[in-house]
Amino acid sequence: MPHAKLTLRIPEGIWVGTLTRNHPEATVRVLAALLEDEQGVGLVEVLSEDLPTLLSDMGAQADVTLVDVLQESDGRALVWFETSAPLPLLAARDSGVPLETPFEVTAGDLTWEVTAPHERLSELGEMLEALGVSFDVEYVRDSMPDEQLLTARQQRLVEAAVEAGYYDTPRECSLTELASTVDIAKSTASETLHRAEEKIVKQFAESIERPATDRD
Repeated sequence: MPHAKLTLRIPEGIWVGTLTRNHPEATVRVLAALLEDEQGVGLVEVLSEDLPTLLSDMGAQADVTLVDVLQESDGRALVWFETSAPLPLLAARDSGVPLETPFEVTAGDLTWEVTAPHERLSELGEMLEALGVSFDVEYVRDSMPDEQLLTARQQRLVEAAVEAGYYDTPRECSLTELASTVDIAKSTASETLHRAEEKIVKQFAESIERPATDRD
């Protein structure tokens, strides 16, 4: 299943973009969000050196209809909010892409990771463009669950090797000791690890981030 990382530039006039541009040192981390009668409802963690001013500005945004500070301490606040302009939520809903949280907004840029079929990702891009949201695709990877990458035997041996310190520097466990720990022959341990390492390295090489694609 393809997994993508996007950087969205929130348009002017949308509260979270305006707020974080006015407070570039701040971070708004969206912990949960949903649509309710075309309104956005959510829970955010706000981090700022000047929290009282930022929260005041948040409540003053024209498209923010509710701000309820649930917790506040040491430059961090947990805030329940409602908005009349939930652009990411609308794009996710209309493209059929599940909204994955948490995601962060800093200085007007929203970093978003999504997992969906290629056609859904294309629809998401089209929806964002229709809403006036420019974005960069940082990468798209074809992910594979770990249990499909390694056999059960390989998985157990790799986990045992990590736990025993076989991959530590300096190495805390020899191959002979590892084989004894899992009660198999040294030659079997060597071959099994080699095959597992080959799969892991090849998957890593295939998943190296591709150059960003500018979608301005």
